Amino acid sequence: MTKKILHVCTLDKFIPPFIDFVEDNFGLDDQFFWLNGDFERYPVKQKMSNYKVKRTRNGKIKGYLKLVQLMHGSDRILLHGLFDFRIVLILFFMPWLLKKCYWVMWGGDLYCYKLGELNWKWKVKEFIRRPVIKNMGGLVTYIPGDAKLARQWYGAKGKYHECLMYPSNVVDPKIIESEQDQLEEHSVLNILVGNSADPSNNHIEVFEKLLPYKHENINIFAPLSYGDPEHVKKVIEKGNEWFGSKFTPITSFMASYEYLRFLKSIDIAIFNHKRQQAMGNTITLLGMGKTLFMRTDVSHYALLKELKLNLKNFSDFDLNLLDKKASCDNEKIIRLYFSEKKLKNQLIYIFEG
Repeated sequence: MTKKILHVCTLDKFIPPFIDFVEDNFGLDDQFFWLNGDFERYPVKQKMSNYKVKRTRNGKIKGYLKLVQLMHGSDRILLHGLFDFRIVLILFFMPWLLKKCYWVMWGGDLYCYKLGELNWKWKVKEFIRRPVIKNMGGLVTYIPGDAKLARQWYGAKGKYHECLMYPSNVVDPKIIESEQDQLEEHSVLNILVGNSADPSNNHIEVFEKLLPYKHENINIFAPLSYGDPEHVKKVIEKGNEWFGSKFTPITSFMASYEYLRFLKSIDIAIFNHKRQQAMGNTITLLGMGKTLFMRTDVSHYALLKELKLNLKNFSDFDLNLLDKKASCDNEKIIRLYFSEKKLKNQLIYIFEG
């Protein structure tokens, strides 16, 4: 008998393409999506399998009541991120639902344990989160280190399910090669700093590493289209002050094909996150053979090194690119491991296992 799957989603850029992927590969007869968030920023096609929470007070109340109904009527519940504290509260007061809940771990929803502001509100939320996470039926991620941390910090007992999770973590060789064909040659060294305006990118620390090279033939790009508005101002101000015309802030969203073309023009990417983050960008850039600098004390570094990928340590930053062999090796490894076929097979196991 086919299981009824409920996807509980707070909208982000990953969700609309994921819904399309599920529809194309599994159909929507037994898949239902409860969706909450900014539908203008992250438009989702209207389908019978979607429930969109209205952004009015009454709409939200009806939305969460509907969620409780859907949770009880489903065989398996996939929680796409655990950021909505109201959903955590529902599960805290209805612990019988937890065995059929699978937490699709995004990163920030785990690392708030370590990086959150340690005040009384944090303590109350963590008191409620702990038994919910502890008794979750499944932990879904492709980074074993994150599942390990969930067990260490929360005593999580759920089964670990390896899964690439979203199409953004899949490399399509045809699309990358298509963008590569259209790429114009450039003599300047293009450097990418971070993936968003979130302070966790530690932009200023990266800028300090780049300062000795400010007179070199470089261009510095910082994607700042979503995240903390105050941090955006700070980053732009410092970038302009230190690097002038060599600094370009990216403050508007790009279409996916446009962003891929932009990434293809990058020579060096620097991700200075102190937690698991920016994996979609990391995977794509490595699949393109780009040189990537990152911290070595984060959970996803261990996975990437286990895959024998060639990475560079942020603390030893310089402008030297990977040699041709290391770059080609990275492309091969990424395209083999982060494939659409693998994602589909992993989802089959989660949906039907």
